[in-house]
Amino acid sequence: MVYDWIVVGGGIQGSTIAAFLVKNNKVSTDKLRIIDPHVRPLFKWTTSTDRIGMKFLRSPFVHHLDVDPFSLRSYAAKHQWKKSEFYGVYKRPSLEMFNEHSQTLLHDLGLGASWHQGYVNGLDREDNYWVVNTAGEERLKAKRVVLALSINDQLHVPEWADSIKQEWHGMFHIFDDSADFSKLRMPVAVIGGGITAAHTVIKLSALYSGQVTLIKRHPFKVCDFDSDPGWLGPKYQKSYQRITDYSERREVIKKARNRGSLPSELFHKLRKLENEQTIKVADGEVTSVKQGENKELILSVDTQEVKVQSIVFATGFRPSRPGGRWLEKAIETFGLPCAKCGYPIVSQSLEWCRHLYVTGPLAELEIGPIARNISGARQAAERIVQSI
Repeated sequence: MVYDWIVVGGGIQGSTIAAFLVKNNKVSTDKLRIIDPHVRPLFKWTTSTDRIGMKFLRSPFVHHLDVDPFSLRSYAAKHQWKKSEFYGVYKRPSLEMFNEHSQTLLHDLGLGASWHQGYVNGLDREDNYWVVNTAGEERLKAKRVVLALSINDQLHVPEWADSIKQEWHGMFHIFDDSADFSKLRMPVAVIGGGITAAHTVIKLSALYSGQVTLIKRHPFKVCDFDSDPGWLGPKYQKSYQRITDYSERREVIKKARNRGSLPSELFHKLRKLENEQTIKVADGEVTSVKQGENKELILSVDTQEVKVQSIVFATGFRPSRPGGRWLEKAIETFGLPCAKCGYPIVSQSLEWCRHLYVTGPLAELEIGPIARNISGARQAAERIVQSI
């Protein structure tokens, strides 16, 4: 069987492009395959956001997986969701409502029939078709392929943790598949200063009042969004598209992203918890770590010591290109153009070479700093669909 489209990755990015292709009558579900290692669409998104206790999305109500920007608002009205499910001036949707809307959309489109669980480990060409290989030794052929890979499995943990990770089991990255709050021993330190750390601290403080310390390298960076809303449209995108040097584009992306930031309501919540002594906040870099006499960990944070039994890292992801070795091999085999940073150089329609498209992080040199977000997934899907 030769499919019309294969989408590699079934998270926010892959589910968005799949929904746009089907809704715009570019493919039928029987001619589409979405290959992902998990059992269902958005698995990593739902488990990660649930684990940190996220209540509302950071993005406004027009950013979701459906083609019509006002689809979520219409869905909320039809199903009588309360107005309180939209937070603040930007009407940010509750996670519960967003997830229900997403799953309803995917169900109504029949995308369950297109789902194929498997780990992709190779990309080949055969008889003018793309062949996607999986770890189960399956070979799926398609006329067109979209690489919707995420950096979710590229967890960043500070170097100082390397010296203790072998003998110390009471620590994990919040987005590690094996992360388990029930195994934490108190007191606990959360390392990080951004939105993920804030959510994690708020959740843990409700479970273990007075036992949680947030350790962050920099003062809180309070921003509504993780990049200026001007990046959503021509205000910044026009000048970005005029930049021909991809190293310069990379620098623009780095400067535009509000890395390690958090929205104001989470900042005020943390300040309130700190004032009530429900949490402690330590500013500074962890310079060393050692085991104490009572088998606790002693973290040296600039001039103070923080004693803990467990550590949770909310320190984000490594910025390296997703895909690993199999994508590296495809780049070499097919001469796929990349910038100095290793990321794809693609056309405006996000085509890396004939009938091979990218979205998400792999599209950021073309889409810009919003590429990894829901808004970036929508813009990428629109570009790909319009180009066919």
